Amino acid sequence: MSSRSDFASGPGPELSGIERARTITACDSPDCSESACACEASVAEKLRHSGLRPTRQRMSLAALMFDGCDRHLTAEWLHEQARTAGVKVSLATVYNTLHQFVGAGLLREVAVEGSKSHFDTNTSDHHHFFLERDGQLIDIDSSSITVAGLPEIPDGHEVTHIDVVVRLRPVDRRRRG
Repeated sequence: MSSRSDFASGPGPELSGIERARTITACDSPDCSESACACEASVAEKLRHSGLRPTRQRMSLAALMFDGCDRHLTAEWLHEQARTAGVKVSLATVYNTLHQFVGAGLLREVAVEGSKSHFDTNTSDHHHFFLERDGQLIDIDSSSITVAGLPEIPDGHEVTHIDVVVRLRPVDRRRRG
């Protein structure tokens, strides 16, 4: 991923919002090497396949999130990245779009803190460590955790998903003897 100083300068004004978004979110993964045009086409197809119309704002926000690299993000982070990429979008629109993407199955919402939602581009079955000091999520493979002793499920219902978030904080070595 680009360094913070790369975000400050941003790509030149001759690039479209999606191309700027693509440049900003580039990572070192081989999956992230496609051109901006190919990225735009795959983002549009991903949205259509999920039943969402590929509007300009959805396309620009999706290009920032879906570049072949799984990531955890917040609405505030995505809003800042969009602004850096020259995408004119309100924070409310970012929240609405993220929730539309969750509803379409493109993202998972991870409830960590009461007032702030985190979103995950990895929609496969997995759990998370949450680093309290940094506010960072780290994936845990679902096979690493066994959930036992669930209460009886009420009639007419079924378990669709179990989210496990393991909260971590640094050990205060001064407290230990």
